[in-house]
Amino acid sequence: MSDTVSLGVVFGSEVAGTAMLTLLGCGVVANVLFTRGKGAGATVMIAWGWGLAVFAGVYVAAKSGAHLNPAITLGQLSRGAAEYAPGVAVSAASTAIYIVAQMIGAFLGAVICWLTFKAQFDTEQDAADKLAVFSTAPAIRNYGWNTVTEIVATFVLVYVVLNFGGTPSGLGPLAVALLVVGIGLSLGGPTGYAINPARDLGPRLAHLVLPIPGKGGSDWSYSWVPIVGPIIGGVIAGFAARWLPFAVGG
Repeated sequence: MSDTVSLGVVFGSEVAGTAMLTLLGCGVVANVLFTRGKGAGATVMIAWGWGLAVFAGVYVAAKSGAHLNPAITLGQLSRGAAEYAPGVAVSAASTAIYIVAQMIGAFLGAVICWLTFKAQFDTEQDAADKLAVFSTAPAIRNYGWNTVTEIVATFVLVYVVLNFGGTPSGLGPLAVALLVVGIGLSLGGPTGYAINPARDLGPRLAHLVLPIPGKGGSDWSYSWVPIVGPIIGGVIAGFAARWLPFAVGG
């Protein structure tokens, strides 16, 4: 049996894996906010919840290399990788398929999360909490510095992933999960650490279109930050992984 995968398998794998990631990640935020579990303990719970969401998503999307994140895909591209997955050459078409699949998966995962917490969304009065389930927001709104935070946090994610495995599945689901937990606990406070354009934009679009009572706006004035910051961070990390590899990964 050939080890190569088709672009159709890549598409389905990335949709399913990113949907699982977003369902569980948004779900832990909903679990915390809708039960009034705020404060320092909530930060730890959310960080671990998102880490375990990545763990599950990577397993689900193993066949495609489990990018689950345009920043990872673009990091692979800027690193100069020949393939994204066995038999999947790096090209404009394959890059687009990865990113489109990730966006669709993130949107679907957010919709399923909404269905799971439908009664809570219908009765919750705080519009900010409803939006927070879907997308990130800064602790202090300063678009320039918020973007810097996302660049730095995404650089850490992509640089480590590329150096130790080439893809998240190569690095190992548990190791990637712990890396995401570490980023959340150390760098997550200023912006909520999107570190993934699909993770933020897909659910934000779901928030826009879903019939959620009293949901308020989707904060589109900030929405570009968790897109631009992670893209820049991922691309820089790809170049850094090419020219400054770890001793064990280079």
